Amino acid sequence: MAAARRIVVKVGSSSLTTAAGGLDADRVDALVDVVAKVLDGDGKGDGGRDGDGKGGAGGKEMVLVSSGAIAAGLAPLGLDRRPRDLARQQAAASVGQGLLVARYTASFARYGRRVGQVLLTTDDTSRRAHYRNATRTLDQLLAMGALPIVNENDTVATDEIRFGDNDRLAALVAHLVRADLLVLLSDVEGLYDGDPRTPGTSRIDEVRGPQDLDGVSIGSTGRSGVGTGGMVTKVEAARIATAAGVPVVLTSASRAGDALLGRPTGTYFHRTGRRSANRLLWLAHASAPRGALTLDDGAVRAVVERRTSLLPAGIAAVEGEFTAGDPVELRDTEGRPVARGLVNFDAKEIPQLIGRSTRDLARELGPAYEREVVHRDDLVVLD
Repeated sequence: MAAARRIVVKVGSSSLTTAAGGLDADRVDALVDVVAKVLDGDGKGDGGRDGDGKGGAGGKEMVLVSSGAIAAGLAPLGLDRRPRDLARQQAAASVGQGLLVARYTASFARYGRRVGQVLLTTDDTSRRAHYRNATRTLDQLLAMGALPIVNENDTVATDEIRFGDNDRLAALVAHLVRADLLVLLSDVEGLYDGDPRTPGTSRIDEVRGPQDLDGVSIGSTGRSGVGTGGMVTKVEAARIATAAGVPVVLTSASRAGDALLGRPTGTYFHRTGRRSANRLLWLAHASAPRGALTLDDGAVRAVVERRTSLLPAGIAAVEGEFTAGDPVELRDTEGRPVARGLVNFDAKEIPQLIGRSTRDLARELGPAYEREVVHRDDLVVLD
């Protein structure tokens, strides 16, 4: 933890706002104080800031994934609780996002640090070109000494293209920026083996794999009522990040300094997989399928076991309305999802391709049809 150079920090709405909605300036400043001091090398065992203002202590860099936009917009719009309908959530986010970034900008300015706003939807991150653009933007902000503040683009996201919670977004951002550590800040000091408010429960200090959570009761909601996630989403985010080779610390916002300086705190999730350089983690966890393709038994074996591309000959049926480049689910003949991929044809084109060889299709329909329906580079096998 102490040796981590690039760190993604996720903070929830409950750590930044009042229960009634609206930003709590003192809470924002308290978080910024911790982050800035770690970057400036004021913590234990760290050096000073680089002369050009880039990087931080010992070369540390941070990306902040911050909730709070919708919650910050509640009070200004006269809303007494988080709305359930998407339209009013988007309106609250539109008002609150500006307030949130303005507060961060002013707070980090006390330390001479710049921030940059990055708003993402799943559509921005599951498509190849958009994924590359997001990577370049975040890398360039870090290279120029700015601290990226990432949030879901709630003002335009629909139900079909939403991450759903910023815990999962943070896990995917940690993969995107090749982070050495993901820190999830909550209103609870770690993961407990039951409701932490119940006498007799104890904190789980380390999680080395899914087996360590067998029999553990994980709550589904947070305490404050202004956010979307609870402990379930945090554990799921930890699972995604650790499977991609990124260790995770889950602790309370009040213990952020300990987590960022490598001191024992909260729950530490050990990495369970190896770091991957590709974008398929986004496809597996951030994309919402726009349709489905049913594969025959031979195609299922080819895709799942041999990791080949999906050809028209292996398709048995198609459903949904999608266009080329959309994510689709690949199912076996029993309807079980086995993979997910980015399709190369519109849904209306596929019925004429089903069960046919690419050579025959090219001869009848032209050379544009002599290709895979889903290329193996755009395909991820599901667990």
